[in-house]
Amino acid sequence: MTVPAVVPSRTMRSGELAVLLLLPIAMINTIGFILPVLNLARLSFNKVSLGGGIENVFTWENWFGLLTDSFYLELVFNSVWISLAITLTTLVVSYPIALYLHRSSGPWRTFLTVLVISPLLTSAVVRTYGWIAILIDDGPVVSAIRALGLPVPSLMFNIKGVFIGLTEILMPYMILALMAGFGRLDPRVEEAARTLGATPARTFSKVILPLTLPGIALGCLLCFVLAVSSFITPKLMGGGRVFLLATEIYDQAIVTLNWPLASTLSILVLIVFGAALWAYSVVLRRLD
Repeated sequence: MTVPAVVPSRTMRSGELAVLLLLPIAMINTIGFILPVLNLARLSFNKVSLGGGIENVFTWENWFGLLTDSFYLELVFNSVWISLAITLTTLVVSYPIALYLHRSSGPWRTFLTVLVISPLLTSAVVRTYGWIAILIDDGPVVSAIRALGLPVPSLMFNIKGVFIGLTEILMPYMILALMAGFGRLDPRVEEAARTLGATPARTFSKVILPLTLPGIALGCLLCFVLAVSSFITPKLMGGGRVFLLATEIYDQAIVTLNWPLASTLSILVLIVFGAALWAYSVVLRRLD
């Protein structure tokens, strides 16, 4: 009696193909992200010696000091609320631009899209130095305010400069994220609302805004994560007077050579990222 040959099912072949396709990216993520994060987590439970060396002993000292020291608690609070404020400001400024780009067409839309993307082709360092030249005390902005006879604020080496610089730097990311989420916005729905007598303001609040909420959530998540982890702009435009999580990690790792504390702060930043992702998933579930 001849036994028929077993032919692999399509499901098995598809599963094997999926494993082969996912294996390279899984290896890259493991080597480039998971293993370094695990190493940071391990270092956060070590202790630094007086000479800057790392003692291979297990201790909760870094985490206990982080959660009880008022300086670090204020540092975390300031980093989060400043990032949230920058994200909200970026959203308010970028939303009209993204909506206009979404409604435009032809060469004009291409030209405007290139203008939006072009800042991403320039290094953040160069853009930050450009803002320093604009906002310094004898720069064009302060000189114009002084010429109008208005009180001259200090716009550099403080939180105001960091706020302005990061808002402009994050605008392209917000605009692109909003445009990606505007796919659900159907002009026919707006026309129907206007036909039924809705005012432009009511059409925006009842039709346009609800349909664009997924794009808003995506843009806010992206900008918040980038703002919390931003280092160059707060370091340069803050002038060493603005203390955020990223700048403190740099100071602890490079200046004071306290790698265990720097690792602890880095893991805390990842926890903040995880909380932001959780909030984003909750928002998406409610929108669906």
